[in-house]
Amino acid sequence: MGYEIDLGRRAGDGPGTMDLTELLATRLLVQGNSGSGKSHLLRRLLEQSAGLVQQAIIDPEGDFVTLAERYGHVVVEADGNEAELLRIAARVREHRVSVVLSLEGLDAEDQMRAAAAFLGGLFDADRALWYPMLVVVDEAQLFAPAAAGEVSDEARRLSLGAMTNLMCRGRKRGLAGIIATQRLAKLAKNVAAEASNFLMGRTFLDIDMARAADLLGLDRRQAETFRDLARGHFVGLGPAISKRPLPIAIGPTVTESRNAAPALLPLPTMGEEARALILTASPEEEARPLPAPRPKPARAPGPDVLVQLANYRPPVREDLPEEEPMDPAEREAAMAEILASVLADSDAAACTPATLYQDFTVRCRIRRIGGEAMGLPEFKRRLAVARAGVQGATAEGPGWERAQGIAAALPEDLAGLFLLIARTALEGAPCPSDAALAEAYGTSSAGRARRMLGYLEERGAIVMRRDLRGAPIIAVPDLDAETGPQVGAAAVVPLRRRGRS
Repeated sequence: MGYEIDLGRRAGDGPGTMDLTELLATRLLVQGNSGSGKSHLLRRLLEQSAGLVQQAIIDPEGDFVTLAERYGHVVVEADGNEAELLRIAARVREHRVSVVLSLEGLDAEDQMRAAAAFLGGLFDADRALWYPMLVVVDEAQLFAPAAAGEVSDEARRLSLGAMTNLMCRGRKRGLAGIIATQRLAKLAKNVAAEASNFLMGRTFLDIDMARAADLLGLDRRQAETFRDLARGHFVGLGPAISKRPLPIAIGPTVTESRNAAPALLPLPTMGEEARALILTASPEEEARPLPAPRPKPARAPGPDVLVQLANYRPPVREDLPEEEPMDPAEREAAMAEILASVLADSDAAACTPATLYQDFTVRCRIRRIGGEAMGLPEFKRRLAVARAGVQGATAEGPGWERAQGIAAALPEDLAGLFLLIARTALEGAPCPSDAALAEAYGTSSAGRARRMLGYLEERGAIVMRRDLRGAPIIAVPDLDAETGPQVGAAAVVPLRRRGRS
């Protein structure tokens, strides 16, 4: 004999019903975002079946305790005593009493432990007590999370195991699981997959719509309709509801949640009294002791990654022969050769010093250059000198030593540009071309290099002028030297005014 639960009205203005006998054998999954009417649907289902089958509700927010006044449910306030909840669950099955397990006063981890203990007590009842029972779990993603959260692994394991037993093995023990969730993506897949009946409400996230459509056998275009569902409207599918997706508008309920959303009310008019009410404590508040602040647990400081990297030394391979230490002069010549090969690459002019440093260190390892590795600051200094192209008598003279001292006081990225100018000035060579200046700065933009020349001039490091033919010349006052005119520069000839010969 079948029993029909009246859920509301379906599309076409017909009755939307659910076969209770089939529901007890096949389980139900309800999904809907906050405000979609999910809790209202559960309340309608519980009210319509209250006189037909025993019920147990896992209620994390205390929404369903009002069923006790109208339908005689016993409210069990969980206090964290898991052993007592096991015994209560056994007596619930023995005496066939409908209950609401309220977890409102517990934190997330204690809620998971309490739910696991209560569901375990229902599941472990003697075979003689396997009477039919609807077990409703609201906010099921809290008790069967798809991923680990802030709770302990033990609490998650206990809760997820109890929910899996309910949905996978509960049918033979008379337990028909009804789980409701706001987010399908946050619900463990092995728990959701055991349901054969579905009521899908309004949802907006693509990942949740995709999972809902997959469970209902809908394509992506049909999944978009979940965004358009009104509050209290669901799409049902399953042996207890319909063989094809069926829109259902959930009917009204007799009881109401004590946590119902408050209606809008006009604000009271107080004027100056409001300030006194907020900033002045009442006698009762002054007599009440303030709660002691909860001490924050001391945490050991985390390891300094930069220090670890600086102190890291690769393990010594005992099976490899020890390398003979390289002669310092030979090592210096090898590094100079490697640096020259790095700068010889066609893309080196447009690369930053950090990128070139990585290439340099890799080539040093390939050449098996032993000894202490060259740091980035030292590499930048040598890179600037190398880009300046100094050699011979200029490199050994006092003027070049003075030029390096000036470059050290400049920003690192300008050292190479200044040293190139200083070298040409000391040699009296022609002023470097825009392309050469850009390469010394580490860019391919001549305009950017010219802007850097303007910055050096503002700092007083250089002075730019033109000769009588308009060719640029750069002087370095601190070195008492200047470059020759730039070769190939366009001459600047003043235009004669019209009307004059």
